[in-house]
Amino acid sequence: MKILNLTLLLQFAGLLHLGLICAGAMMPRAINLRANIAPLPPMIRQLFWTYYAFIGLCLVSFGLITFIFAPTLAAGGGLSRALCVFLTAFWTIRLIAATFVFDVRPYLTNPLWRLGYYATNVVFTCLPIIYAWAAWKGGRP
Repeated sequence: MKILNLTLLLQFAGLLHLGLICAGAMMPRAINLRANIAPLPPMIRQLFWTYYAFIGLCLVSFGLITFIFAPTLAAGGGLSRALCVFLTAFWTIRLIAATFVFDVRPYLTNPLWRLGYYATNVVFTCLPIIYAWAAWKGGRP
């Protein structure tokens, strides 16, 4: 794959991360999160919101780093490959969790939530493929 095409593919992956931020912002409403965590002790609620914010920060960071440094990642240096391997593993594990760990069926109560759920799973499938491809082909004609 040409480096230019790989760069564009990585920039697309960067944008996909930002799309996940939009989906994540809708998730509390979709699952009525405030009501569901209200019975928990305050420290556990704070811990949850802190984790939620850190996940958001990671998604923004992964997306911006990928988008801005797509040419560097496509060039395939050692650090670029290491980051792509890490992101491949990260998104593969996230896809496994989405597929086999989380049972979201009770929350898919309308067509919009179902569409969002399937769209995020498509993204969770695309991201490890893109990063694996970049790790393998980066810098090679």
